[in-house]
Amino acid sequence: MHAKLDPSGTANAQAREAREQARQAYEGSHGEASETRDFIPSPELKRLFREVAKRIHPDFCRDASDLESRTRFMAEANHAYEAGDAEALQRILDEYQDGADAVKGEGIGAELIRIIRQISQAKERVAAIEQELSALRQSEIALLKKQAEEREQEGRDLLADLATAVREEIGRTKKEYEDLAKDEDSPA
Repeated sequence: MHAKLDPSGTANAQAREAREQARQAYEGSHGEASETRDFIPSPELKRLFREVAKRIHPDFCRDASDLESRTRFMAEANHAYEAGDAEALQRILDEYQDGADAVKGEGIGAELIRIIRQISQAKERVAAIEQELSALRQSEIALLKKQAEEREQEGRDLLADLATAVREEIGRTKKEYEDLAKDEDSPA
C-alpha cells in the first residue's frame, strides 16, 4: 500500500522485500503442500469432457427432474475430469445417453420400458462397483489391513512386530558396517 502512495524506490524495495518474506513464510509453513502441481489434461480427455458437457450440461434441461439428473451427472463428470479419469467420463456419457433416449409417453407400457432401462443401468453400475471393490480388496493397503486384523485376533500387534523387525535389521546392518570398518582399519 505504501508503494502506491509513495512510489519512491525505497517504498518499492520494501514492498518487494515484504512479498519475498511472505512467500518464504508461506513455503516454510506449508512445505511441499505449497507446491501446486498443475493438472494438464490430455487432448483426448479435453475432447471427451467437452462432449460430455455438451450433452449433459444443466443449462439444457427440459424440466426440474431433468435439471436434477443433469446436475448430478455434471458433478460426476467434473470430478472425473479433475481426476483425469477418461473411463469414468465415458461411462457417465453412456449412462446419460441411455437415460436421455428414455421412452416418451404415458401408460403402463412406457413406464415398464423406463423401469427396465433403470434396472439395466443399476445392474451395470453395480457390476462396475463390484470390479472397483475387487481391485481395492487386492491393493497393498487392504492386504496390510487384513494382516493387521489377523494378528490382532492372535493377540499380536502387526505394526509393533514390523517395528521390531526393522530395528533388528538396522542393528545387524550397523554391526556389519562396524565390522567392515574395523577390517579396513586393521593392517593387512
